[in-house]
Amino acid sequence: MTELPHNPPLRRVLTLPLVVLYGLGVTVGAGIYVLIGETVAKAGAFAPLSFVLAAIVVGFTALSYAELSTRFPVSAGAAVYVSAGLNRVWLAQAVGLAVALSGIVSAAAVAIGAGQYLANLLSVPSDLMAIFVIVAMGGLAWWGITQSVGAAATITVVEIAGLIGVIIWSLAFADPSGLAVSEFAPPLTGGHWAAIAGASILAFFAFVGFEDIVNIAEETLDPRHILPRAIALTLILTTVVYIAVVAAVLLAVPMDDLAGSEAPLALVFVAAPYWVQTVFSAVAVIATINGVLIQIIMASRVLYGMANRGQLPRLFAQVSATTRTPGVATACVVLLILGFSQFAPIEALASYTSQIVLLIFVFVNLSLIALKRQGPAAVDHFETPFFVPILGLMTSLALLTVSVWF
Repeated sequence: MTELPHNPPLRRVLTLPLVVLYGLGVTVGAGIYVLIGETVAKAGAFAPLSFVLAAIVVGFTALSYAELSTRFPVSAGAAVYVSAGLNRVWLAQAVGLAVALSGIVSAAAVAIGAGQYLANLLSVPSDLMAIFVIVAMGGLAWWGITQSVGAAATITVVEIAGLIGVIIWSLAFADPSGLAVSEFAPPLTGGHWAAIAGASILAFFAFVGFEDIVNIAEETLDPRHILPRAIALTLILTTVVYIAVVAAVLLAVPMDDLAGSEAPLALVFVAAPYWVQTVFSAVAVIATINGVLIQIIMASRVLYGMANRGQLPRLFAQVSATTRTPGVATACVVLLILGFSQFAPIEALASYTSQIVLLIFVFVNLSLIALKRQGPAAVDHFETPFFVPILGLMTSLALLTVSVWF
């Protein structure tokens, strides 16, 4: 469908560094600061392997997204991909709404973590702090794409510096009261593999975010060249950081203390000087806030993109003439995040997000398989081998099955 007439376009200003920092911000901040404890509770000493398995699943589908984003460089990416590949309007609408829902539920989970870190820092109720974070980030997302992504990029640099600080402190300064490196390798056989597989669904949540990059295509300067590079860089950097952080934390923190914690990385600094604890708590707050901000941006752009193509009520396609952002879509997303954050536990939200995203991955890979079978695209685009979406489909289905069982 054609775009709505007389509607101002989104502002095309984002460069490769900003898009990569956007991807890192939503990916790194959304999971690693919050869910290590839940992952360790399931997989124990083998938690790093759960992150490796999740990265493998994500890798194949990331390549599928890279190709599709250059075939169709528009907002509401997954919905457009499914519409083009599977030729089912209702299915495209369902996938588009699922993408927005994944961002909303993910933001709610991260807001809970942000509220807990803020509560530790300021001695105020965590629920109240979560509400404050959601409303404040919604206001920033409405203000403008340059301001919000620029703020997110700055915050991303801070949060990655914080993770590097966790690694350095764990290895060089903290009392090594956790595990030995030799305990990270699991035996080749045994029931622990079921626990590792079950934990991989939570680890997968920590990788959710790279696919959000395609939803800012209409605000990217040269999407056909920038988006594939941004997706690849985001995934590579995220994987390296995650494995290093999980291993470092397991070396420094007793596993019983770490398992199930809603603010797991703060445990690394329990014996540190007060000023070190305070600085890290502030960094953790900033990091988790960043995840909320970027998910609000993503979900609102999906609703905007679908409405702009007639798949949702036109109300969601309204763009402010002043801020050039989708105000109605942003407000709707913020209200839904507030609701989820107050009525669902963090582990359930993370699990639901992962299942929704995996289901989206299934349809995205199916769409690319169908498009490749139709023959070459009419536009110049990044191309992956035919086996890539097949493996993306198979690994996504496998992890989705695991998520239902565990």
